[in-house]
Amino acid sequence: MSDWIHAVILGLIEGLTEFIPVSSTGMLLLSKLAMGITDPFWDTFCVLIQLGAILAVVVIYFQRLWQIALMAPTVPRARGFVLSLFVAFIPAAVAGLLLHDVIKHILFESPRLICVSLIVGGVVLLLIDRFAPYPTRKDAMAIPLGTSFIIGLFQCLALVPGVSRSGATIVGAMLMGVEKRVAAEFSFLLAIPVMAGAFTVDAWKSRHDLMNMGHIELVAVGFGVSFVVALYVIRGMLVIITRRGYAPFGWLRILIGGAGLALLMTR
Repeated sequence: MSDWIHAVILGLIEGLTEFIPVSSTGMLLLSKLAMGITDPFWDTFCVLIQLGAILAVVVIYFQRLWQIALMAPTVPRARGFVLSLFVAFIPAAVAGLLLHDVIKHILFESPRLICVSLIVGGVVLLLIDRFAPYPTRKDAMAIPLGTSFIIGLFQCLALVPGVSRSGATIVGAMLMGVEKRVAAEFSFLLAIPVMAGAFTVDAWKSRHDLMNMGHIELVAVGFGVSFVVALYVIRGMLVIITRRGYAPFGWLRILIGGAGLALLMTR
């Protein structure tokens, strides 16, 4: 299978899974294993193409983000929302910088851990969907700073491949009384600074490898595919959450994790 096909497939998987709570990182790593990809470049590729999916969030929420940017200097509500995102961003940013090499070179190399994380996270989603506290926070722009910080701490769990960044933040938010659709939207918006930061760190650490023009073109293909697919996935996920909650994603995680473990046992 050529590198170009790898780039398209991985870009498709990234766009499909970045914003649904099934762990895009886990899906990408298991997909690389299934396709027999061993070149270390593809580890960096999988981080860099996440920015394509994040750009989809910016496009979908551009009007709201632009209004917040205009109002932030003078309107306390808008300024509070920006601060809320920043507070939620800090824990994962600090943990990611401190543990970058451990995460990339140790945790990323454990497909069994990914599968177990998928299953455990699926069970957690099923439980939180059924037994979450009654929601008292129904506005993404009015989440208190203390709640935002706790959501940020939950997001640190996603440093373990298979946990899911969106899943961890959504579970943390719902445990703090945030309504399920609002929890998803806050997770989407929080992804912008988090994944932009991850992109910047990995791009800098891999700058010499990316000087290879062939590699840059592969990243561009994966970036474009993930962007287009994520545009549709974000809207579709909000519809599913509104109608069915998070249970479908919980069962999907359990199915994928179980299938992955079964395949690993036959290797």
